[in-house]
Amino acid sequence: MGKRPDLETLVLMRQVRDRMDREYAQPLDLASLARGVHMSAGHLSRQFVLAFGETPYAYLMTRRIERAMALLRRGDLTVTEVCFEVGCQSLGTFSTRFTELVGVPPSVYRERGAPFRPGMPPCVARQVTRPIRNREAPR
Repeated sequence: MGKRPDLETLVLMRQVRDRMDREYAQPLDLASLARGVHMSAGHLSRQFVLAFGETPYAYLMTRRIERAMALLRRGDLTVTEVCFEVGCQSLGTFSTRFTELVGVPPSVYRERGAPFRPGMPPCVARQVTRPIRNREAPR
């Protein structure tokens, strides 16, 4: 690992992360994110990892999977519709990443829902419906 980013760089990385949070459903790539903060794609990627501990792609996919989980719990969209709704271009990549983060394929999650129960405190509900980041879900 390199040295920690300076304050100015941290501000820029926060801007990139905020953009991904807002525009997760848009076609975002590393080059366009880097242009937005006047950096090369490689430099952005390295600084993002130093600041947040994961690549911009991993962060973006986690945002997309979080939103997909909410849409699948609603139950009115197919897995394919959800995939495209959250900005993924490949159903295969979406399903693979979803399974890695959540522990079950999106079709199973859609059928079973989250382990949320009425009356569960909101803080617990958020915890059980959040995808696991920076590691695979338990099998």
